[in-house]
Amino acid sequence: MARRNQGPRLRWFDRRECFYVVWTEHGRSRECSTGTASREQAEAFFANWMQDKGRRTSTGPSDPTEVLVTDLLAEYAEERDGEVFAGDRIAYAISALTDFWQGRKVSEVTKLTCRAYAKKRGRAPGTVRRELGALRAAINAAHDNGRITRPVAVELPDPPKSRDRWLTRQEVARIIREARTPQARLYLPMFILIGIYTGRRKEAILSLRWPQVDLENKTINFEITGRKPTKKARGKIRIPDRLLPHLRRLRKRGTDLGYVIHENGKPLGDVQRGFGAACERAKIEGASPHTLRHTAATWLMQKKTDPWQAAGFLSMSLTTLLKVYGHHHPDLQKEAADNIGRRPNSVRVMSA
Repeated sequence: MARRNQGPRLRWFDRRECFYVVWTEHGRSRECSTGTASREQAEAFFANWMQDKGRRTSTGPSDPTEVLVTDLLAEYAEERDGEVFAGDRIAYAISALTDFWQGRKVSEVTKLTCRAYAKKRGRAPGTVRRELGALRAAINAAHDNGRITRPVAVELPDPPKSRDRWLTRQEVARIIREARTPQARLYLPMFILIGIYTGRRKEAILSLRWPQVDLENKTINFEITGRKPTKKARGKIRIPDRLLPHLRRLRKRGTDLGYVIHENGKPLGDVQRGFGAACERAKIEGASPHTLRHTAATWLMQKKTDPWQAAGFLSMSLTTLLKVYGHHHPDLQKEAADNIGRRPNSVRVMSA
């Protein structure tokens, strides 16, 4: 059995009467003389070596047995800083991962350790899947960047089933009414209106600024200039007629470059608590800010909207729209159901 890689460390060589830094690189033992027999001086040398050479002078990728998981997580967080809007979510995931993977090498990421992480974490499968997804992304990025010689498989929990919770128009009206009570924040009703009439995710709404809103041409561009494209596209849409007057009134109270949804001019970190409180007062269960997106997609299907147009409006793939929300369309499979029992036209064969 291969000897466990313990990382760089100090070692005394009797024959040489000197302390050496020893480590393993690409499966081979390496050593570097400290040039002293003094333990104190050797430790000082070792500290400088770790800082200046241990991680910086490597000219090639390292084997996963030599790299700490936490190092890759830290490098991934630094690399992605400013490129992904949901940076807080990545930071939370890395914070949760660090506690478990502290001191472990990348080679120790296996099915068993991933399952052990899920058990110790004790959170919902969707949360654990998102966190381990960040670990997988960090490892893959390290391999792509030449940091490690090979990627390591990260086992994720099965994805949770899609939620079919959507709101009726009466339920939306009740939530907005409760969001306008004195104990609620002023921004919450507008957040709900934008969410329900655009079908955009919470992050896209909270990051929206007035320069992205063209009231004259009735369009909203949810994309952020310079933002690296992701799978969660935001897109540009036409402003629905019912939303337009609300935006016009709100614009009179905003600043040219300010956020559309804000509190005293400052961007919001989240609306989860305020939205949840409004739902509780309205006696509505099982709803979250993301339910507004589900509701928008459901309403579009219920109104027989052409799936291609609905998918474009929501910045959602046509496949996802039909798979998750297609059953709400009144005409779903109607032609197939009608044709399956229809007798075929008789075919008359003419003799030669």
